[in-house]
Amino acid sequence: MRGHAKGSTRAALAVGCALLATAATGCSGIRSGSSDAALTVSTTTAIIADLVKQVGGERVDVNSIVPLHGDPHSYEPSPGDAAKVARADVVFSNGLLLEEPGIMKMVHNNAPKSTPKIEIAEKLEQYGGTVMKLEEDLGLDVLWLGWAVEGRVAGDGSQVRTTATKLEGPGELRVYLTDTLGRPKVYVDSADGLDAEDSFTLPPEAHTHVNWAFSKPGTYKLTVEGRTETLNGNAETFGSGTFTFTVGDAAEAPKGATVLDGGHADVALNAETGKVYVRADEEKSGERTRHPASDVVLNVPDRAKESVPKEQPYAFLGKPGADLWVLPQAVIGKHVHGDLDPHAWEDVANAEAYVRRIEAELIKADPDGKATYEKNAAAYLKTLGALDQEVARKLATIPEENRELITTHDAFGYLAKAYGMQVAGFVVPVPNREPSAAEVEQLGNTIREKQVPSVFLEPNLAARADVLKRVAQDQGVAVCTIYGGSFGDKIHDYVSMMRHNANELAKCLGKDA
Repeated sequence: MRGHAKGSTRAALAVGCALLATAATGCSGIRSGSSDAALTVSTTTAIIADLVKQVGGERVDVNSIVPLHGDPHSYEPSPGDAAKVARADVVFSNGLLLEEPGIMKMVHNNAPKSTPKIEIAEKLEQYGGTVMKLEEDLGLDVLWLGWAVEGRVAGDGSQVRTTATKLEGPGELRVYLTDTLGRPKVYVDSADGLDAEDSFTLPPEAHTHVNWAFSKPGTYKLTVEGRTETLNGNAETFGSGTFTFTVGDAAEAPKGATVLDGGHADVALNAETGKVYVRADEEKSGERTRHPASDVVLNVPDRAKESVPKEQPYAFLGKPGADLWVLPQAVIGKHVHGDLDPHAWEDVANAEAYVRRIEAELIKADPDGKATYEKNAAAYLKTLGALDQEVARKLATIPEENRELITTHDAFGYLAKAYGMQVAGFVVPVPNREPSAAEVEQLGNTIREKQVPSVFLEPNLAARADVLKRVAQDQGVAVCTIYGGSFGDKIHDYVSMMRHNANELAKCLGKDA
């Protein structure tokens, strides 16, 4: 048996609880009593729940799967969440792979087949909104290597499982993810042999960040296999391939191979074609290229050399202080996403598109409430129009030289584009360890070069902001609060959230900051 968990029974518990939804009283999160509302609606986030409430008014009973302070990128649904979804007449999610895949799998497993499952942002442009490409450029000095799935898979909620089947090399390989609280979740660990547990799933057309940790220098060959999995239990293997890693400066790549040692790349599997390859973003052109697994070498140089952390959760990596060559996940927390930025609501004009889509879908589900939904939506759209102008006026007061955002989470691209800001960004290259002097210096240099008076953290992600706060203090700049994917103790609705963000940005980046 393994010394660390790779699986969870939570999904099974969720299904079991949902089956008893109509009679259960012991499942956490189930409302007591009855509602006179015409529709029961579940949403994936509190932000979407608020927008639904504004349109639905008293005709809808709304609950959010992710709680007020929760992170939709990493939240794991409970049996109570499954029970609420099982009673829903409509389920609204954001889509564009914002939500943790387990949330969407729970929705598809537990919501009645007749219940509409609306991914709002997937058709945002049809309702007057805009979507933008997700830009990821973290400036790491080593290869930023993730996992990706390409190609469509038939069936709602279907997933692709990637399994490590064979490893050749001088040491051990561990592939793991560090969540927002600094806890590691191991996907692949060769120390006790590779089996079916050395795997993980992704939804189609998705990408995720992970850490790759090698225990010794030398050449490694990792073979992986892909298979599709549907909600009805069907599974079909579609392809396999072997990837070569050179670890340490002394390891030599085969002649003629394409060597990747920087920029952004993914170990990728295509569920439609059965091909396995390395998908890389060219640093100069930005174009995406695909290299057959046999033609490319993934380099892990000595500058990627780290030490095993002393914290007990990282004991699976080896003895504390032992050498470790790491390609870091770069973005803290579980961060599965596609090519489009899902955080569209940070542009108030897009929130108006959310409202139009919600209005249309509520009318479809409850035609008798059409007049109510149209009246409420029209009133709220006026509020949002005024809010959009208010945010624009407030942010226009920020001097041009201060329009740089350094945050804990890259969720503000839409806000920046809509209101004339620039995202400088911030990530911790290797989570849950003391940053190196070079990393601290790099962040300090960024703050000095941008000459920003303040940096920003999200309240629900404060656990990942220690380094940001420390360096900000060293550089003599303020740490302010901004809301991205969730509300907080003092902020419970979308209008208040965007008003707070505008006021905080203007105050903390203004001429008197």
